[in-house]
Parts: sequence; structure tokens; C-alpha cells
Amino acid sequence: MEVNSRPESPESQLMVTANRMYVIVVILMNLGDRTSVHCIGIGGIGISAVAKLLAARGVKVFGSDETESEITRDAATAGISVLIGHRAENVSSEISAVIYSEAVPFDNPERVAARERGIPELAGAEVIGALTGEMRAIAVSGTNGKSTTTAILGLILEAAGWDPTVIVGSKVKSFPLGNVRVGKSDWLVLEADEYRAKFLNYSPEAIVVTNIEEDHLDFYHGIRDITEAFQKFVSRARPGGLVCLNADDAASNDISCDAGSGCRLATFGMETPADYLARNLRVEQGSQRFDILRTSGHEERLGEYTLRIPGRFNVMNALAAASCALELGIGPEIIRGVLEKFPGIWRRFEVVGEREGATIVSDYGHHPTAIRGTLSAAREFYPGRRIVLVFQPHHHRRTRALFDQFAESFKGADLTILADVYDVAGREEGDRVPTDELVAAAKKEGAAVLCGGSLDATRKVVEEQARPGDVVIIMGAGDIDTIARHLVS
Repeated sequence: MEVNSRPESPESQLMVTANRMYVIVVILMNLGDRTSVHCIGIGGIGISAVAKLLAARGVKVFGSDETESEITRDAATAGISVLIGHRAENVSSEISAVIYSEAVPFDNPERVAARERGIPELAGAEVIGALTGEMRAIAVSGTNGKSTTTAILGLILEAAGWDPTVIVGSKVKSFPLGNVRVGKSDWLVLEADEYRAKFLNYSPEAIVVTNIEEDHLDFYHGIRDITEAFQKFVSRARPGGLVCLNADDAASNDISCDAGSGCRLATFGMETPADYLARNLRVEQGSQRFDILRTSGHEERLGEYTLRIPGRFNVMNALAAASCALELGIGPEIIRGVLEKFPGIWRRFEVVGEREGATIVSDYGHHPTAIRGTLSAAREFYPGRRIVLVFQPHHHRRTRALFDQFAESFKGADLTILADVYDVAGREEGDRVPTDELVAAAKKEGAAVLCGGSLDATRKVVEEQARPGDVVIIMGAGDIDTIARHLVS
């Protein structure tokens, strides 16, 4: 299949120098209530985090998005003035800068208004990039698992008394701001997204790579292009910095540290020899137990650890966070305590509640590997129960590029109900994927699949099909989470 070439961006005509960008962001961070910014796309988890962080530092923050959502409501609760709908008049001449989500197009009316009025435009990743330049940043990247790994690592540093600032692409129950923790130290733990190579704006002291797979093929040309981007990211680690890589992941094994920079490499895994290993994994009474071994030098057992969340992939996420923390000098007892209490995060196998005897789970997964892993986790934690997957594919270009993998991934459920593909503004060019086409392909793979259609229609199908004792997993990166909340409300 031919993959679209990387789109040319009109933004390149307006790029400012790195020094000027740094100066602009430092001004935003330090002028407090004398500065006001407008954040476009504040319904996105990344921009909402930037907005909350700025507001916590005393900046007057406004924001806008096309539709109201749980994330826009959270932003309003944090003291941000949120406007629904994109209009030129949302950007007043008093705004010091406009910060936009990378998903917001160049011709967005608010971005156009900012340029006409001479107001600087900054991408969200550029703001975070400037932060990494002035703080001791630990950046967690990877195709899958980076949100959970970031949350665990942030909680470990918090428990160790390091008082970090944490930015995560989900919500953590113990963080008052949800997706942001505002610390007083110079430590920063952040989720580093590879979408449109955003993470190349960052200059971290430590990097964790959970795994590398094909994704975002509306930007990248394939796995080689993606791996090269991760290599560039790893090369951005500061001299003498730490890089933690997944030894079990084939693409991650192609990543190397720049020996000239004095980069310190640590590996983790469950199958392949690595510096840190998870061994003796067993599922017992709704929890996972495993040992961690440190093999560098002489082999050392660092004790038994417990996770209350399901899935082998979550053991790997916990191991990734633990490996980084151990390399930074945090003791095993602190790590053990955090893992034992960790309840999971928003929309990552989140048990929302019950409906007529069925357990309702919400999950953000939108990649075939995530689907397979989540279904396997459900089997382990809920043996003998019927697993019903309700999946909303996330934008047509991803669905088409990974079409065969998606069709195969649904076999792990007893029943799959497919909603229509979620349209993402600015990312929907070319071939569209009708729901019935994906249903037919999945049936050829041997999956039991029903066509749900629109969100309202899908919800009705779920209500008709769900039985007492079922585990119903509402999955996707779009707005399908509303079904999960409706079912238990």
C-alpha cells in the first residue's frame, strides 16, 4: 500500500528561531497576571495541560474548542475561560500569544486572526520544549503505554520527595488538575508524543521508550521512518543523560545511544536479556504479581511487586517506569509502594461502573496492538466471562493504513460492535473506510462482529446485546467514551 508523503506545512513560513521561541516562552512563564494567552484546541488533552500549567503560574488563560467535552469542562474548573466554537473575535488584541494544538489547521480562523494582529503563534510542543530546556526533564515516549508509564514514574518521583511537575496525556486521580501536577522542584516528567514528531522539540535529561510500532501514517512513511524519528529523539538526550529502552521490542533494538554524548543506556524486558527483568508473573485475585531482577553487574532480585491493573502490557509499563527510577537512584521500596496503590488512569482500562450486571470499562486504545493487549488483559482478570468490545476507529487514514491488523485484532472478543470511524479535522484526506467494510473483513478473520453505526445507534446496539456478567469494553480515541458514561449514569 502506498503511504501518503509527509504534508508540507504552511507553518514553516512563520517559524521563528529557537532563541526567539525560547525568549517568548520564558516571557509567558514569568510575567504572571501581566500576560494573557489564548489556547486553540483546549479540548485536546495536550493543550489543556499546557493551559493549566500556565494558569497555575499566574498567566491569564483563555481557550477554545469546537465542542464541549469533559476536558473543556476540566479546564474551566481550573479557572480558564473556555469558549465553544472557533471565531476570529475569540482572539482579542490584548492576547500576548496564541498556543495551538498541532491538530489545529493553519487556516483556523483564530490562528488567522492572530497573524493579522501580529500576535505570536506557538505550537503546544514548542511551549513544552522550552520547559524541557529550563528543567530536568524525563520524557516518556512510545507507540503504546506512554501515558500509564508517565503517570507511574511521576508518582514514584512524588513519593520519593522530588516534588516533580508532571504532564500526562490522561488524568491521574491523585492530581488535582487531572493531567498536570505542578511541582516546586526543577524535575519535569512528561509524556512525549511522536505525532508529527512533536517530541523533537524536547531536550530531556532522561528518555524512556516503551515500544515503537507503525502509527500516525498520515505523517510517517512507515516503520523505518518512525524508528528514525525515535532515534533523533533519543539523540536529543542531554550529554550524560539516561535512555531506557524496551529490550523485547524489535524496533526499539534498532535505537542506539550516541556514545560521544556519554549517554547511559538501560534496558528492560520480560523475554529478552536486559538490565531489568520482570519474572515470575502471575495473576492472583484481581492483581498481578511479579519479581524485578537487576542483571547489570551481578544478578540481584529487587523483590516482589504488585499491580492492581490488568495486562501484561501494564507490567511492562510499570517495569519501564521502575527501571528509570532505579537508574535515577530511587529505592525499590518506594517503587513497590507506588505500584501496589496505583489505581490506573482515566480511560486506560478504567472500570466506569456496572449496568444490569455487566461491567463497563472505558479505554483509549486506538491501535491494533492495544486492542489485542486489552482483550487479553480482560480474559486474565475476568476468566469465564463474555468479553464485548465496542470499538470506534480513530480517523480514516489510520484505519485504512492498518486495516488488516484491525480486522484481525477483533478475534479476541466474544462479540465486537463497531461504531463509525471518528473523523479528525485536518487528518481526513483520501480514502474513507465505511463501517460495513471493516465489519466484513473482521468476519472473514473469524470474528463475531456487528455494525453499530453512529454513536447513538451504537449505544442502542450495546444496550440490546449486553448481558449480565459481560465485560463491555468501550474503546477508542474519539468521543465513544460518552457511551461508557451513559451506560452507567
